[in-house]
Amino acid sequence: MSDEQPKTPKDLTCVAVIAGAHGVHGAVKVKSFTAVPSDFAVYGPLLDEKGEIFLTPKNPRPVGNAFTMRSEQITSREQALALRGTQLFVPRSVLPEPEEDDFYYADLVGLDVKTTDGKRVGTVRSVHDFGAGDMLEIQPPKSAEKQASFFHPFTKAAVPKVDVKAGRVIIHIEESIMGRDPHWEKADASEVEDKNSQSPENSEPTA
Repeated sequence: MSDEQPKTPKDLTCVAVIAGAHGVHGAVKVKSFTAVPSDFAVYGPLLDEKGEIFLTPKNPRPVGNAFTMRSEQITSREQALALRGTQLFVPRSVLPEPEEDDFYYADLVGLDVKTTDGKRVGTVRSVHDFGAGDMLEIQPPKSAEKQASFFHPFTKAAVPKVDVKAGRVIIHIEESIMGRDPHWEKADASEVEDKNSQSPENSEPTA
């Protein structure tokens, strides 16, 4: 049995994601998350979420806002297409330490989230990019079991403070959208209408 401990998500940093296939010979299109986009391929083999070698980058080249590359692990277009959406990681230890007031997105996962008025609203579950800007996925505290995780824009205005050392993120958020299901709001409005319609003041006079 190997003495090497399995890597945990905290040991890894996501540097790219497979966006699709390119051509017919197994090349993949990759979207980079590194500050210098081409750097995703300079830290060695790309790993899966378990820390095992998944792809070995070969001749990555820019195409639009992404990169295409070959690897010995993928040899057909069908394989490349099946891997769309797969995240690619490198060991956190190979990355340079961020400068003061800078951070890696992986550092945000697990941090407490508070609003600007001091209310704790949960923890950072992950950071996503859906094409219109980065979003924080926030998991409400256990006391709010009915609330699903919700998304919050990761902009300077919406997230005025990130303090990795203190373990917290401060966000500016409207209470009405925090973990709310739009169907609840519709239901609440319906209840108000029903109550108004049943009120004696709104009843039709009887003969």
